[in-house]
Amino acid sequence: MRRRGLRTGLAALTGAALLASCGLTSGSPLVDNVKPGSIGRGEPLKGAHLVITSKNFSENIILGEMIGLAFKAAGASVLDRTNITGSIGAREAVKSGQADAMYEYTGTAWITYLGHTEPIKDPQEQWQAVHDEDLKHGLTWLPPSTLDNTYSLAISQRNNAKYHLKTLSDVAALAKKDPKAVTLCVENEFASRQDGLPGMTKAYGMDIPSSRIQKMDAGIVYTQVNKSGSCLLGEVYTTDGRIKSMNLTVMEDDKGFFPNYNAAPSVYSKAIKKYPAIAGLLNPISAKLTTAVAQELNAKVDVDGQDPHDVAKDWLIKEGFIKEG
Repeated sequence: MRRRGLRTGLAALTGAALLASCGLTSGSPLVDNVKPGSIGRGEPLKGAHLVITSKNFSENIILGEMIGLAFKAAGASVLDRTNITGSIGAREAVKSGQADAMYEYTGTAWITYLGHTEPIKDPQEQWQAVHDEDLKHGLTWLPPSTLDNTYSLAISQRNNAKYHLKTLSDVAALAKKDPKAVTLCVENEFASRQDGLPGMTKAYGMDIPSSRIQKMDAGIVYTQVNKSGSCLLGEVYTTDGRIKSMNLTVMEDDKGFFPNYNAAPSVYSKAIKKYPAIAGLLNPISAKLTTAVAQELNAKVDVDGQDPHDVAKDWLIKEGFIKEG
């Protein structure tokens, strides 16, 4: 997904390497024949050449495609460079001006990119702090959505019939009472980030040996927890549509360890200075994005197998933001 682990200096070096490895000289033009709906009237971006990007998980790709389609409806020619591996590569693309906009997460920026260790509990204050600090990095954050894609652990209802786990504190207590009972499936990035597994286990006093933690691709985590039973609990994202489709029980973060991860457009400051209409295009979209909406849209990709671009386009049309050309 998105989160922490690297301080700013190392992030810059790693990001540069990721940009090179991800082939940011490539990209596909958006060819959709779309026109303004409730946004983009008068085509305020006519003549603009803009580049969109995203990280490489379904939700962020969907959100990135929404930006591109909004720009396209407003008259811009748009190059699609979504689906960049890892959090840092996508951020560096916008920060360097190789891309103009993406949806980013407030908690990711505060902890991972800006190097803070303590999240700000109030979502709006968290966004404001990120907005203010990132201006000096050449990035402008537009107002956030209420979509909060944070972490937790989940268990299948079948397995939980035995353990009756409800909170992360319950998981910590079980690990202490029966060390052999708790096995975790997590993705590599979560396993190394301070706002991920290391910080969570410290905050909750979870003593889980490394031999009982399996690292794998995020999508496989859900399958392992739901079907094979190789892991009792798995790392999940709270906006993931597979939680509902697989009837997983998500642990409450009862100590409030995980930061707010509200999605908001992060825009190359020079681009929004040149095209201030960008804010008027994206703000209404963000205002409609909620955690429930994200779960629904993510399920269309991760459960039903639809294309993220089509999911984004269908939703924008349904909400009246854009129209078919």
